Amino acid sequence: MTIDLRSDTVTKPTPAMLEAMMQAQVGDDVFGEDPTVKQLEEKCARLLGMDAAVYCPSGTMTNQIGIKVLTQPYDEVICYKGAHIYKYEGGGLAGNSHVSARLLTGDRGRISVEEIAPNINSSDSHYPRTSVVALENTVVREAGSFYTLKQIETVCDFAKSKGLKTHLDGARLFNALTETGDRPDTIGIHFDTVSVCLSKGLGAPVGSVLVCKKEHEANARRMRKVFGGGMRQAGFLAAAGLYALDHHITRLKEDHARAKVIGKTAEKLSFVKSVMPVDTNIIIFELIPEVTPERFLLAVAGQGLKALAFSATEIRMVTHLDFDDRQLEKTIDVLSKLRF
Repeated sequence: MTIDLRSDTVTKPTPAMLEAMMQAQVGDDVFGEDPTVKQLEEKCARLLGMDAAVYCPSGTMTNQIGIKVLTQPYDEVICYKGAHIYKYEGGGLAGNSHVSARLLTGDRGRISVEEIAPNINSSDSHYPRTSVVALENTVVREAGSFYTLKQIETVCDFAKSKGLKTHLDGARLFNALTETGDRPDTIGIHFDTVSVCLSKGLGAPVGSVLVCKKEHEANARRMRKVFGGGMRQAGFLAAAGLYALDHHITRLKEDHARAKVIGKTAEKLSFVKSVMPVDTNIIIFELIPEVTPERFLLAVAGQGLKALAFSATEIRMVTHLDFDDRQLEKTIDVLSKLRF
């Protein structure tokens, strides 16, 4: 048995999802003629309480398009210092939008008005123009920490009062909502653009959706084309996204419960220095200096377990659709028996 906890992107379509894909009605989406893509976009816009949505191949693309349509060259985006849009998207903010980033520390990645306010640049021509506040929910670098609805309202209302646009990297938004109990539309209405990933916690094989205000839709579609994201008979993939939204949201609580068990186990291990709080489906723990991530990964690989080196001292594990209780039991057994 091989257990892969490197990411929740490693899942395979379920038999029922594959059947939905096979039955999809398709057309050329670049011509706006794929009915299943249209259905997915309409569903996502409705779920988030927004006007429009654009289906894309990846969450990086939806994030980059979102920032692109909200900024002009030489602007500045305020975000958490470990935000995916800054740290894990290949320098796209600079390359695609020609903007700089003002990086904040946040509380486990959750930035606040108190931190944002003094980092909004004045109109002095020496400074880049602050134009966007970007949040991430859940925060991947901080073991899936999440914002409350009140925190989001406070930040977005403040940003609006300062004439700033707002973007949400909601790659794992439904993981956050599983914990807060809020409806997606109560979140979406506070943002100009929201990126929602279908291939992480929700288990679709491909795809993310940029949900946005109607005023941004035409430009977002143009940028999708510019970035090379125009797909043709994409309905086969969109059908997987529709199935995921209909069937895989409520089960996210199972992933969270299993992640918490792994986190509790890690706290007891002699070779683990510390464990971040496990809020959703991501576990991050720091190893003692004597044990490098490379050494740890080699040891667990020999027992059929895959994890990810997340820094020079940290390991990340992510629970997902293809990780069940039997695999959880094996994971706990492997970790508990490790000796260094």
